[in-house]
Amino acid sequence: MDRFYEAKVMRDPIHHYIHVDLPIIWELINTKEFQRLRRIRQLSGSFLVFHTAEHSRFGHCLGVYEIIRRMIEEIPDLKKQLSEHEKLLVLIAGLLHDIGHGPFSHAFEAVSQYSHEAMTSKIIQGDSEINRVLVKYDDQLPQQVCSIIEHHHPNKLLIQLISSQMDADRMDYLLRDSYFTGAKYGEFDLERLLRTLKVADNQSVVKESGIHTIEDYIMARYHMYWQVYYHATIRSFEAILVLLFRRLIDLDAKEQFPMFRGIYQGDQLTLAEHFLLDDYNCFYGFSLMSQGGDPVLKDLATRLINRNLFAYQSVEAQAQTTDYQHLLKGQDPRYYLYIDSASQVPYQPYLSDPAGIIKVLLKDQRITELSEVSRIVKALVASEAKEDYKIFYPD
Repeated sequence: MDRFYEAKVMRDPIHHYIHVDLPIIWELINTKEFQRLRRIRQLSGSFLVFHTAEHSRFGHCLGVYEIIRRMIEEIPDLKKQLSEHEKLLVLIAGLLHDIGHGPFSHAFEAVSQYSHEAMTSKIIQGDSEINRVLVKYDDQLPQQVCSIIEHHHPNKLLIQLISSQMDADRMDYLLRDSYFTGAKYGEFDLERLLRTLKVADNQSVVKESGIHTIEDYIMARYHMYWQVYYHATIRSFEAILVLLFRRLIDLDAKEQFPMFRGIYQGDQLTLAEHFLLDDYNCFYGFSLMSQGGDPVLKDLATRLINRNLFAYQSVEAQAQTTDYQHLLKGQDPRYYLYIDSASQVPYQPYLSDPAGIIKVLLKDQRITELSEVSRIVKALVASEAKEDYKIFYPD
């Protein structure tokens, strides 16, 4: 550590304090690309249902960083097994893992064919303040950090810490989203979970005594999906977003609304254009549309601004090809009808991918997959995926 650097702390409602002990981390936080995350809500349109869900990806990324910092400091196996350079790499990867996100999360990506993962790597390795901070310390850092985020770093343990069935990303967003929505479903015992984590055969495992904690964590994620992330009103907001962007593309109005230029370019989006994509600019664009001349854009944008969302009905999966013209009042179904599907399995081990399995270290030092030793998880794995299909239309 630089002897002239004074460690920083930031207050946080989930982790109490975010500890920044390294100058490179503080410099990355203060780049314009990271500060942009303050202007990206973590949960898209969830604030229209849960009125305090105004938290940002900025806070979430700091939270992921803090959990990883605690892991490599407090879990003896990790502290001993990882080199100082590997610890730095995974700290940076955790901090920057969502740097490429656009506004409104996956609703934006669904229309634009834009990949936040690809944009994350583009920012880290491209002409950005983040890249300049990294290469100042080591010109290999950008590529090495991206290798963790892109899942091809040779040390798979580093990948597991930020992207797996039991990673710092999920741990933070469950607790953070639960807190800010007021929905208690996402709570689990993070302290106990961290105390039961170990490393065996160069992979993250949980001690047998921690099985109940992991069961609780898995159910927290399942309930948060159905009670928060897949809430019908939030899906209605995102349906209107998709239809509005569809209309915008059909009109080819990128010159009139330059803040939405990204929906035309997908992964060809430049870093400068991506920087302008945030919730603030989008809602300014919606405000312009609500006063504009195109009646469809005007109506859809006004609905988003004033929370005059679409009604919805549950439908069967096979009914997606049904003619629903009778639900409309003369409106064009291309812009006023949207069918959405949601599906979730509480836990499904991906046996071909080490990051897709939660491993348990038994008392006799054997390692096994979680569902082999948990009756609850075994029942969840055997159950069918819960699916929900809804059609959205103007009331």
